[in-house]
Amino acid sequence: MNTFGRIFKISIFGESHNSAVGIVVDGCPAGIKLNQKDFVKDIACRKSGAVGTTKRTESDKPIILSGVFNNFTTGSPITIIFENNDIKPSDYSNIIEHFRPGHADYTAKMKYSGYNDYRGGGHFSGRLTLPLVAAGVIAKKILDGINISAKIIEAGGSKNIEKAVKTAVTNKSTIGCIVECEATGIPVGWGEPFFDSVESVISHLAFAVPAIKGIEFGNGFYAAKLTGKEQNDLIINASGLTKTNNCGGINGGITNGNNLSFKVAVKPASSINDLQNTFNFKKNKITQLKINGRHDACIALRIPVVIEAITALALADFKLIFNSYSTYRV
Repeated sequence: MNTFGRIFKISIFGESHNSAVGIVVDGCPAGIKLNQKDFVKDIACRKSGAVGTTKRTESDKPIILSGVFNNFTTGSPITIIFENNDIKPSDYSNIIEHFRPGHADYTAKMKYSGYNDYRGGGHFSGRLTLPLVAAGVIAKKILDGINISAKIIEAGGSKNIEKAVKTAVTNKSTIGCIVECEATGIPVGWGEPFFDSVESVISHLAFAVPAIKGIEFGNGFYAAKLTGKEQNDLIINASGLTKTNNCGGINGGITNGNNLSFKVAVKPASSINDLQNTFNFKKNKITQLKINGRHDACIALRIPVVIEAITALALADFKLIFNSYSTYRV
């Protein structure tokens, strides 16, 4: 549903062109220093404005409604909202019965019997990644000593990211990309197999991010082309350091003390300028659809910080779970 986590829990809410989007973070320990300024850096990484991003301009100012007092977390649920001000719901009046290919317009209407908010994708919009980033900021504070960084390593099939984006903008097209994420400083032993392995939880969160269509840890699919000897990570000292990191810092669903490493595939934005011949449910035939609204040529330009956030959310929960029973270890 819209809630995730075992100890460090998040509940997300809102729609793209409604009054606000937001998140409730429960299970955050008390006494963590937190104020609005802490969110500025990560939120800025997600904001539009660069070439290839949407022209929709929002302040993205976090409004903290609960869970923080005198700039410290209180231990009670933290509620943060972001107001939607630069909205144009009229841009979506033509998709009520003429659904946009690649979007959730059709599936959402079928699932919710037409009661879904279709404006800008509603609850399925990339706008919902903003509260995820906010929750990620809090999670990162719990992960003291752990560094998480994500970057685009390929866009539109090219390593030249800037050129690929400029070409897409010129052609009034959209492109996808690959984002690589690495986390350092993670101790051995985090992860809860069988079903809550590190890969399982991060993948679950990753696929909650709109436009993510694939994920691989370490060598990923390339590992299928190797022999066991080539894929194996040889341990070279008593701390568990390995000569290679083909498994991405995970063995048996548990962190092994090496760097956590994975990649995600981000599909091209489905909203394109070209006319598309797609089924019109009102006219009961295929007709041309022109998509209105303001959209990204390359969604992925704003995705890295979101991937950092979901990684932090997973790791913060793993840390708190680990700490909850570590005192009982023999």
